[in-house]
Amino acid sequence: MVVDGLGLVLAAGIFTALVCGLGTVPFFVVDDISDRVTVVLWGLAGGIMLFASLFGFVVEGLGEGTVGQVGLGLLVGVVLVVVADRLITGYEFEPREMPDADFRKLVLIVGVLTVHSFPEGVALGVAFADLGVEGDLVLAGLAVPALAVFITIAISIQNIPEGLAVAIPLHTYGLANWKIFGWAVFSSVPQPIGAGIAYLFVTVAREFLPFGFGFAAGAMIYLVVHDIFPEALEYGTDLPGRGRRELVFGVVLGVSIMVPVMLLTD
Repeated sequence: MVVDGLGLVLAAGIFTALVCGLGTVPFFVVDDISDRVTVVLWGLAGGIMLFASLFGFVVEGLGEGTVGQVGLGLLVGVVLVVVADRLITGYEFEPREMPDADFRKLVLIVGVLTVHSFPEGVALGVAFADLGVEGDLVLAGLAVPALAVFITIAISIQNIPEGLAVAIPLHTYGLANWKIFGWAVFSSVPQPIGAGIAYLFVTVAREFLPFGFGFAAGAMIYLVVHDIFPEALEYGTDLPGRGRRELVFGVVLGVSIMVPVMLLTD
């Protein structure tokens, strides 16, 4: 059952990675995306991830264990992403056919999103912990827990603006659209890897499940507060109110989308 479940988890991870490529689709149609739309998309991603973290992972974690276990997981999740940020930011890169500053910014965007996609994959794997044990949806002969459906949808939706974040600088530097699509998908390759590792771990060592839920929530919350929201406001610098209204609108829209999803999968 574990082997069959792992295949389904990896399929979900591959699906979320491919969805990241959808963020590049606008550049197959138009030459530019307005700052206002970009800010709304980042807000949408942030709202979805915060809602999924608080009402998905934290709630499920408290249902499985103690506040201390979930809290420790939250802390470790935050620390992991902080370390990943500093490793990427502190690394020296050689420029390749573009100004050094531009190349460094490009590597930071693609690199940070790639590193960040691993804890998102871990979140996905943890969500599938009860695969085959409980769930109303049946796939490949296995009962799929509602939380797994919820998190798969949440990560897929938030991957779209992440794909857009990869696409914008690559498009600016003149890369072909299909190469941009490939880089966007590549930035999410760690998701199926993280999902598979996390699923196997929590399946074998279920006593760590509350910690795993907390870890996934901590990583996602930190990503939103430290990266997604500041990135959105950077795009909104020249907008009235510096993009805050668009950001709030995107967050509210993301929460509005996830509430019925949660009710339907409950």
